Amino acid sequence: IPARLHGKKETGGVIELLIERITDDMQAWVQIRASKVPKTGSIIHIHNQSGETFPVEMIGYDGRFYEVRFPKNIFELLERFGELPLPPYIARAADTQDDTRYQTVFAKQEGSVAAPTAGLHFTPALLARLQSQGVSWEELTLHVGLGTFRPVKTENILEHRMHSERYFVAPEVSKALAQAKSGGRRICAVGTTSVRTLESAWQGVALRAGAGRTEIFIYPGYSFKCVDRLLTNFHLPKSTLLMLVSAFAGYELVKQAYQEAIEREYRFFSYGDAMLIL
Repeated sequence: IPARLHGKKETGGVIELLIERITDDMQAWVQIRASKVPKTGSIIHIHNQSGETFPVEMIGYDGRFYEVRFPKNIFELLERFGELPLPPYIARAADTQDDTRYQTVFAKQEGSVAAPTAGLHFTPALLARLQSQGVSWEELTLHVGLGTFRPVKTENILEHRMHSERYFVAPEVSKALAQAKSGGRRICAVGTTSVRTLESAWQGVALRAGAGRTEIFIYPGYSFKCVDRLLTNFHLPKSTLLMLVSAFAGYELVKQAYQEAIEREYRFFSYGDAMLIL
């Protein structure tokens, strides 16, 4: 979703809102960039390039994110006022090409703030080739949050506060994966958010169907229950995503893979190259 909003405080100061997650049609938790964050009860005036404006009310703070209330349906307002929030390591503003380039071929439901970037490697033609070779796939609904980019800053990784992400598993997906597992077929997760969802929802023989939220922190030593293979991008240093990949492939093998990627000048991160871990 176009989750970045620009506006002004009541004092006239410039402010930027970046939606972390939407909680209902008119409320959301956001990150705020401003010289001074407005107090609870304050009004922020959001604007677009056409000069249109609408008010957003500050209603809470949980220690990390700010809760805000919109005057009407958030998705309608984002379509008119929002800007696509590219990952923080892409040091440029989003352009019209990003509107389609930063969407996966699987994207259907509104709600994700960041793209599950391993999915960006797929095209309709590639899916058709996979299908012709006997590969089937099932789709999860992933609402990827900005926490996916947050680095680990604690010396002891167990003190790191893991980000939460929402997901939905359809009953037919749960049934299909259970049949695949019992039939000895391999489950290949596309992306780290898919891994976190599958490992959180797995209940021994099948996935728990329905809506859920994952806060699972996967690091070396973790025993995988559902996922057999992983397709993922090359991730940032000091990230929980790199820890998850190291847990899956082994730290030494991952280190070798990254050394190879650096020597051969692979492109890293969201618009970069991928690796398939068997």
